[in-house]
Amino acid sequence: MLTGVVVSGLVLGAASLMTDIPGSGQPEAVALGVPAGSEFDRAREDREADLPRAEDGVEPGQMPKVDAPAPDDLSSLEGADTDPAERPVTSEDTDGLSAPGAGAADSGLDPGSDTPVLPSPQAEEPSIPEDETAPDISTDPAQPAAPEVTPEVSAFGETEPDPPRDPEEDAAGTGEDAPDQDVADPPAPAATAPDESDAAGAGTQAEPSGDEEGATDVVTDRLPTVGEDPAEDADAARDDSSRRPAIEVNAAPFENPEGKPLMSIILIDNGDSPIGFEALESFPYPLSFAVDASWGGATAAAQRYREAGFEVLVMANLPEGAAAADAEVAMQTVLDAVPGAVAVMEGTDSGLQSTREAAGQLAPILLDTGHGLVLLPEGLDTTRKLAEREGVPAATVFRDFDSKGQDATVIRRFLDQAAFKARQEEDGIVMLGRLRADTVSALLLWGLQDRAASVALAPVSAVLRAGN
Repeated sequence: MLTGVVVSGLVLGAASLMTDIPGSGQPEAVALGVPAGSEFDRAREDREADLPRAEDGVEPGQMPKVDAPAPDDLSSLEGADTDPAERPVTSEDTDGLSAPGAGAADSGLDPGSDTPVLPSPQAEEPSIPEDETAPDISTDPAQPAAPEVTPEVSAFGETEPDPPRDPEEDAAGTGEDAPDQDVADPPAPAATAPDESDAAGAGTQAEPSGDEEGATDVVTDRLPTVGEDPAEDADAARDDSSRRPAIEVNAAPFENPEGKPLMSIILIDNGDSPIGFEALESFPYPLSFAVDASWGGATAAAQRYREAGFEVLVMANLPEGAAAADAEVAMQTVLDAVPGAVAVMEGTDSGLQSTREAAGQLAPILLDTGHGLVLLPEGLDTTRKLAEREGVPAATVFRDFDSKGQDATVIRRFLDQAAFKARQEEDGIVMLGRLRADTVSALLLWGLQDRAASVALAPVSAVLRAGN
């Protein structure tokens, strides 16, 4: 049976291959006949195309002539009456006017009467009120009767009044019976040579009252007298200054009446500057000098600056990896080297912010001594913020304008930028430089410019206290 199925399949396959597929042949082209008389394939006549003709223009000789307008002809008005009418004559004489004739007698109107005709019945005219009499006002009111006073009966007998005294008796008895009165001091007599008897009596002086004993500790500015000890006054003044912060005691006088933005310039003096001190004595505006505490002549240099009216800072550096105890010892040493300093400034070598422990110890030390703190830019300025939180006047240098040996032109440009920045800062800014010839020359020239007049050049203590 399987064989039959296979044979049937083979036969059907062979039959399908031999049979053509419907529609597989190509279509045959059939020629289409053109109907007679349609002229579909008629040849066209080859002739020249007709172009549009241009319109003929108007020749110059054929233009129509326009006559000139004729002048106005007034011949038609020769017979017309063009004379103006005569002015009417009016008579101003009114004497000849006659009065109007009288009307009919039965009209009921009397032309000679001015009384108007009123309707009947006529209401009565309102009467004018008579003047009211003014109220009788008395300007001298009667005084109330005085109440009767009944004499009081007392347990004491009545005393008779004293008889009037003679003025002469009053004058004679004034020294004995008159009460104490404030009498004006008599005028001072003219200065004369003292008599020997007066000089002898002058030795007797009134003893001080007991109320003045409690004022022995008061310090005044009067000159010392014989018997007083000037050392006691000096000790009292020294005790008063020791209680005040060092930034106030050692500060230079400064005033800013116009309220301009503050700008302070600090110059570093480490002992190797060729500029003499005489060139700085007459500087036109305040400067502050940072004296290196490690320099042997720091104390003498600071004293010269202070005597010239400049403020002095002590510049210090802490060793790398310094602890809190190291910071305390180092601060005591540098402050002793420059006793008149208003603040401590961070040095340009290792500085004061090498470790967090040492930097954190600066605030309590300076708070106890009363000095300010000037730091170089470092990170997020954390040390300055901590010092201000503890109550220490502190500031950060805005720019070191000659650390790379800049010339005077570049330094003046930096100072212009600092003056512009100072107007944006509420507490002022601090600039840092060195005691160099180019720096001093740039500062002198810049002080004459208009940009310098827009700020108040102040000592560093003014900027430190402005922020606190």
